[in-house]
Amino acid sequence: MTHDATEGATRSSASRPVRTVWVVAFVLLLVFAVFEATKYGGWVLVAALAGAVAPDLSFLAGISGGPHRHGQLPRRAVPLYNLLHRPVVPVVVMLGCLIPESPSVAVPVFNFGLAWLVHIAADRALGYGLRTPDGWQR
Repeated sequence: MTHDATEGATRSSASRPVRTVWVVAFVLLLVFAVFEATKYGGWVLVAALAGAVAPDLSFLAGISGGPHRHGQLPRRAVPLYNLLHRPVVPVVVMLGCLIPESPSVAVPVFNFGLAWLVHIAADRALGYGLRTPDGWQR
């Protein structure tokens, strides 16, 4: 079995300026998410907390995904992990709040997507990105 040089890597090779942009995005999004969650409270807070952890639920898809090494995501979990860690997906969820006519649905949906986006920005700011087909960090 051959291994490439990125095997076992735990952080992305994103440049410092790119990671700095993600840090700024993370801070701004986090402030906005906390403001929104405390402003509305109740189910909006629950939706925000769910959105913050939702992307990492993809790890559950790999629980019985066969043998893998520390830091490697099982192959069967990689497509779901990569999908849930693309910023466009929570943005689409946030745009979904434009469809319902009821603020009681729109506000939690928006905050779910916002917290999801905060999670992605935090991951990217810390150097965690998408996974290779073999389950390693890119």
